[in-house]
Amino acid sequence: MPLTRFALNNPVAILIGVMLIAVIGAMSVTRLPVQLFPDTNRPQLFIQTFWRAASPQEMESQIVEPQEQALAGISGLEELRVNIGQGGAFLNLTFANGTDMDQALIDVIGRMNQLPPMPLDAVGPNINNGFGGGSGEILIYYFVQALPGNPREINDYSDFINNTIVPRLSALPGVANAQANWGLRPQEYQIVFDPYRAAALGVTIPEIAAALRGNTDVSGGDATIGRRAFTVRYEGEYDPSELAELVVDWRDGRPVYLRDVADARIDYGENNTFAYQNGNPAIGIQITRENGANFLAALEAVKTEIEAINANEAAELGLSLQPSFDASVFIYRAINLLRTNLALGIVLAIGGLWLFLRRSRATLIISLAIPVSLLATLIVLFALGRTLNVISLAGLAFATGMVLDAAIVVMENIIRRREAGDDPRTASDKGAGQVWGALFASTTTTVAIFLPIIFLDDAEGQLFADLAITIAVGVAISMFVAVTILPVATEKWVRDKNNSTGQPVIEKLTTQLMRITGGRSRRIGLIAGLIVVPAAASWFLLPNLDYLPPVRRDAIDVFFQLPPGANPAWVDEEVASVVIERAAPYMAGEEEPALLNYYFGTFGTFANAGFRARNIEDIRALETLVRDELIAGIPDVGAFAFRGELFGGFGQGGGIQINLQSADPDRLSAAAVEGLGLLRARFPGTNINANPSPQATQPSLSILPNDRRIQESGWSRQQVGSVIAALGDGQFVGEYFDGDQRLNMILRSDGWENVQELEGIPVATPSGAIVPLGDLVEVRESLSPAGIQRVDRRRTITLNISQPEGQTLQEVLDAIQAEVEPALMRTLGQDGSIVYGGSADSLNRAIRTMLQNFAFALFILFLILAGLFRSIRDALLVLISIPLATVGGVAVLRILDMVMQATTQQRQPLDLLTMMGFIILLGLVINNAILLVDQTRQGEREGLSRTDAVEQALRIRLRPIFMSTLTSILGMTPLLVFPGAGSEIYRGLAAAIVGGMSVSLIFPLILIPSLLRLGEHSPARQGQSGLAPAE
Repeated sequence: MPLTRFALNNPVAILIGVMLIAVIGAMSVTRLPVQLFPDTNRPQLFIQTFWRAASPQEMESQIVEPQEQALAGISGLEELRVNIGQGGAFLNLTFANGTDMDQALIDVIGRMNQLPPMPLDAVGPNINNGFGGGSGEILIYYFVQALPGNPREINDYSDFINNTIVPRLSALPGVANAQANWGLRPQEYQIVFDPYRAAALGVTIPEIAAALRGNTDVSGGDATIGRRAFTVRYEGEYDPSELAELVVDWRDGRPVYLRDVADARIDYGENNTFAYQNGNPAIGIQITRENGANFLAALEAVKTEIEAINANEAAELGLSLQPSFDASVFIYRAINLLRTNLALGIVLAIGGLWLFLRRSRATLIISLAIPVSLLATLIVLFALGRTLNVISLAGLAFATGMVLDAAIVVMENIIRRREAGDDPRTASDKGAGQVWGALFASTTTTVAIFLPIIFLDDAEGQLFADLAITIAVGVAISMFVAVTILPVATEKWVRDKNNSTGQPVIEKLTTQLMRITGGRSRRIGLIAGLIVVPAAASWFLLPNLDYLPPVRRDAIDVFFQLPPGANPAWVDEEVASVVIERAAPYMAGEEEPALLNYYFGTFGTFANAGFRARNIEDIRALETLVRDELIAGIPDVGAFAFRGELFGGFGQGGGIQINLQSADPDRLSAAAVEGLGLLRARFPGTNINANPSPQATQPSLSILPNDRRIQESGWSRQQVGSVIAALGDGQFVGEYFDGDQRLNMILRSDGWENVQELEGIPVATPSGAIVPLGDLVEVRESLSPAGIQRVDRRRTITLNISQPEGQTLQEVLDAIQAEVEPALMRTLGQDGSIVYGGSADSLNRAIRTMLQNFAFALFILFLILAGLFRSIRDALLVLISIPLATVGGVAVLRILDMVMQATTQQRQPLDLLTMMGFIILLGLVINNAILLVDQTRQGEREGLSRTDAVEQALRIRLRPIFMSTLTSILGMTPLLVFPGAGSEIYRGLAAAIVGGMSVSLIFPLILIPSLLRLGEHSPARQGQSGLAPAE
């Protein structure tokens, strides 16, 4: 073979090549970004619009609906989901895979720019490709705590947080941005008027607002006076200290100053959100990673900077910055476990190899394929801009045994030729050349299996790409190692060519296999049984399906369902304080399990909490503690505790969405209420909620204008509306900029306690009369929606179900579709519809994709084998062995599922990564069949009868088949049997491959000879098929 002869003639060049691979590979290891999962590009854009104090209905009609119209028909848009709350709307645009997101972003910006002007106090639309404005995933969440003994409010440090902490963290390498967004109350320039004083002086509220508006600086350009040019500037903006002297009206020839009816001050706005960490008032800071940055390096940089801030500025102010959930802890544990499994797999594979060869030098030479192949693979990963993560490290671990296959076949053939009398160079040259065809076929089929995976552009394909690239590159490189480095090393270092070793076990096994497949009727029965039985068993034993492995965080998350109309003060007093009091002894370490940290926070109408144990092993005890003690029994509050998913970015992290739609709002609400009841009864203890609430549960005051009285007073509806706004959360009258920050100017009243007080507030009217507000409007107490959700321009209520622990996604879906969906459809009526989203939709889409890939992989294998063998019959003969391997993988999955249920109450479903294992199995199990078929055809070309050719193939190839298969199994076994952080990710994948290869070690040795011997009475086919050896 030319490549082998070149290597034999240039051993120094080969040595230099190995050294280069070692050096560059070691450099690549240190420079590869390290993170938990591969980077994925999700075809999504987000649009956020805020309108101070606007109700959901106002946001829908005046903000969202025009935006939806503008976005209609945009290229590639698959779903437009809108969530509308008090004062804000969030649009999530999901595009088809393969969409040019840069162009999509330009199109969206262009269409938003065509919208009519927004209200003056509206902010947005803000368009970005990461929620919250970040360009990547969340690195970590920190809380700025006010330590015990600090007399100031936490919001007093908002300037320090925004002007010092946030810029320093945002400037760190690998950080996209830092944003303080939880517990932070914005400052406002408030003009607080007394309606009674204003009425007594005859000043109307619109007059006060009009006086405040328009007080801005105006540039008059340049003016030339003599030889000088002067800048003309009208300084109309009031300084806060001067605003009190603003004349708002004249009464009886005397001015009415603003100070006569109102006080001006800079203060905090409405308290709509607050947060605690470890019982201390806190403000949360979200830190996101820059795309392509090293996750761990960026996180370490953030921690280092936080330590510096804590030791200096924060300590002086009585503050402390503490992390929430720290993903690096899990990442280090998961990667260290994989490294251990990788090292153990290498030791086991080499040990198994030595047991077969009993030659230390030969074992060492074959083992060279592992470091060379793996280091070269790391070089390719670095060159392609990939990362070192759990998926790529698992690929390296899986490749450990696989990269030995080619080296084993070549070494075994070289040694066999040397034992037959060839000199070292001839044995190395011809030994490698003789098996080159089979090696090329088996390597090509293994690599080809991964091509459909590598080029997938959806989230699942991006997730699996690292695994596919790692194994494919490792196996491809191992083939070149086997025909270059190995022959040179064998020629130089292996000297015992005449020390022939007998193979009595192989001889006896060959005789038994030939006897078993001896009769024609017996062969037909064996073929039928070994094809039909495994295929049927695989179908009936197939585990339930799931989307992604259930990789749980080492933290307990809590979702609180608050009663309708709960205000922040009530939540603080009745919920937060209770949780803090209950958690205090566990935080102090007085009771077990001791807490490392916890947080509690609200945002709008939602409340959440999270708890972490000091000892990670106490996570089960912590879950029980949180569920049964810390959040239990709080009046009027529903609380759900669960372990969050680390795959949260894919398919909502195990969550199932049931999207209900109907043109009849009453039917839609009734169906949602019924669905919540049925789901909670079917899955007790599971976090199940509706978005938005299916009923109008938000207490509201509907203020209806009395048009006749309004006209008599000389006002219009719009003017009365401005009065109501000022008496409520306040009326926006402009902005104030002091050179450092820009503040909203809000005109508001002192407040009122009840409806009767509101109706009795006196207001001066343009007619000069002073009337109670109740004369102009009618106030009614009612209920209104707390939020609105729209999907593809239709109002929608989504029932969200967290996947119950111990149940697969398919089991949950089957139960919902059989027990819940029929009742919901009856309630929704004929025009109603149910659309599944979240993991349910992702699973269905992914299964279609995987089935297509499976079929495509089979087709690719068939084409490659038919081309290499030059025979369609031989190609089909090799592919027939695949069902045998499938049943092995399914059987091991079933056994693993039973063991896990008995020991950990967990399940081992057939998730997407496990399905990936079966696709990998396609390329592995046919390797043994390729060796046997190729050697049989070589024997026939040499003039042997079919029977003798099959017997010779068994005698020559059984030992390398056993060696390569067992080393592959041993290399992967640690991934299957050793539990630990992140092992759930690849355990099913390992089970499928190990089980399939174990079966392929036994039954194909009966099936392939039986198939080959079907035509043993026909004359030998000279040169008609087979893989020609390389010369």
